[in-house]
Amino acid sequence: MFTCINVQPIINNRSRRLCQLGVLFALAFTWNFVHAQATGLTLNEALRLSLQRAPLTQAAEASVRASREAAARSDQLPDPMLKAGIENVPTSGPDRFSTTRDFMTMRRIGIEQQWVSSDKRAARAERAQKAVAVEEGGYLENVAKVREETAKAWLNVLYSQRTLALLKTMEKVTADDVTAVKAAHRGAKGTASEVVQAQLAYVQAQDARQKAEQELANARILLTRWTAIPVEGVADDSPSLVSHQSHLPPEELEKIHPMVISARRAIDLADADTTVATRERRPDWTVEATYNQRKNNPDMVSFGVSIPLTVNRAQRQDRDIAEKSAMGTKARMQYDDVVREVQAEIQSLTTSLAILKERLARFNTQLLPPATSQVELATAAYRSGGGSLSEVFNARKMLLEKQMQVIEMEKEAALTWAKLEYHLVPRDLVVAGRAEQ
Repeated sequence: MFTCINVQPIINNRSRRLCQLGVLFALAFTWNFVHAQATGLTLNEALRLSLQRAPLTQAAEASVRASREAAARSDQLPDPMLKAGIENVPTSGPDRFSTTRDFMTMRRIGIEQQWVSSDKRAARAERAQKAVAVEEGGYLENVAKVREETAKAWLNVLYSQRTLALLKTMEKVTADDVTAVKAAHRGAKGTASEVVQAQLAYVQAQDARQKAEQELANARILLTRWTAIPVEGVADDSPSLVSHQSHLPPEELEKIHPMVISARRAIDLADADTTVATRERRPDWTVEATYNQRKNNPDMVSFGVSIPLTVNRAQRQDRDIAEKSAMGTKARMQYDDVVREVQAEIQSLTTSLAILKERLARFNTQLLPPATSQVELATAAYRSGGGSLSEVFNARKMLLEKQMQVIEMEKEAALTWAKLEYHLVPRDLVVAGRAEQ
């Protein structure tokens, strides 16, 4: 919707050629025009497409599936070994290298099985499940990255569209200015200097519009990189800029922040490694059964057990336990650091967003209205013969700069909001990942 400045006609040598010009000035800087609704890709649609099509999340999903396959076999016994051979083959005499003539030569076949205790296998299975959880944490980090980058790319397209819409209107107005001023000059009611000023303003508007088109094209390319479909435009729907994540305690961050989730699961994995190392302190036994066949003599059966001798347990098994325990301490220290980093980032983003919203409110209520009034006054003064065309152009330029500042500030606030909101993962995605185990 356009709001026009009412201009009372004044009969003088300048009023006719600027009556239309003054109305166009008002149209050029009508803020509602910039925010006109347009159809296009919504933010939620962009987020959905990016999660479905992003190779980053698909690769992370494959890694999770791989870890689950590894976990499924973690509590299994090692494969048994089939053992076969020939014993006591003579190497000299008339029966040398014969496998059938000497009575002591016998064929042997047997089976060997390494036996892993049930508590060891349970510890290994638990450790494998913790490894799956760590892979899921990595997947959630990739999900958060895709969501955040998609949201920022979508917002860049949105505000590039608004900038371009404003500059296109500016270009149209300056083109009409050139036509009107040239006509006035031909009728001896304008000066050559005014024509030059109008042409210069038009060229500058053209250049600004072309630069905005380039920025919009680049923003569309970046958004297409995440959605994997060509994007012509996005819906002109401003984000709410409201966040509820500013004061979450660590126990809540563990549920929705991927970095904290991963750090907590790294602790669980380190503890599981320590448990496995403790269980491995006791050696595994190996049992064997063999059937021996001899020529012209009774067959025999043999049984045996192999037990590793832990003759240097303090320097081997105990060292392994100490290593895993130290890694657990490392994981806990890293968790504390991650929580501090995340909380500081959230507080910083929350503060920045609040200040940007205050500045936006101040710009919209205290700076834009006076700048708009200045354009009206400069236009009225020029029509009445008390002002110059340069003053009109300067007032319009100042208003344009203020409006561009507002767009840039809105963009900065929206990007800050996106970082604050989309570096978190929706609870349903976290729960869904755990349910698939």
